[in-house]
Amino acid sequence: MSSSVVHGCNKPLIDRFTVGADGWRRCWEEGVTPWDLGQPTPAVVDLVNSGTLPGGDHDGRATTVLVPGCGAGHDVVALSGAGRFVVGLDISEAAIHKATQRAAAADGNSFDFVAADFFTWEPPDKFDIIFDYTFFCAFEPSMRPAWAKRIAELLKQDGELITLMYLAEGQEAGPPFNTAVVDYEEVLNPLGFVMNSIQDNEVAVQSRKGMEKMARWKRMANPTSLNSAGETQTSP
Repeated sequence: MSSSVVHGCNKPLIDRFTVGADGWRRCWEEGVTPWDLGQPTPAVVDLVNSGTLPGGDHDGRATTVLVPGCGAGHDVVALSGAGRFVVGLDISEAAIHKATQRAAAADGNSFDFVAADFFTWEPPDKFDIIFDYTFFCAFEPSMRPAWAKRIAELLKQDGELITLMYLAEGQEAGPPFNTAVVDYEEVLNPLGFVMNSIQDNEVAVQSRKGMEKMARWKRMANPTSLNSAGETQTSP
């Protein structure tokens, strides 16, 4: 259920694979996934331990979480449980197969994996939380309005979007593409997303130190929306 992102130093990988859905599939199929940490992202572990994530409601309904571009699913399993049901989404069937295998020993009642395209997948219900890490920066900048539109479609009103931002700079090409905090704001604010907090990722892995921030967004009333072309338009 996820599209993972090539780390900035992986120029040979960029040269070898075409950026796009087929490129990601081939990366996983051939095992060329240097961005995979082989464990949950440290910031996700800290987030879970912080106690600030919702975990179910008074009616016993689980808080639903979507992790697009989940890859091998480490963060999906880490976020699950404690009243949360997490869905990991990746366009690569090979990635989902690996995620399912790795998670076999965990509590499978609190998460699921789906191989599908983020932009076309239609889940039965919207989600309470969406967690995005190295997903936004994997898309060419021209696709970012469509990313935001899809996030808004998949998230419940008053839901929470958590973005662990990989702020790549000086890239001649991508992925990851050059990314700044304002790039998120430009596509999310028109759709009614308000950033409630942002902080440096103090527990980033060594190769990403000083390049990551975690922001938490609340989806409020939509003052504007995006049309099918990804252009901003005022709601009637």
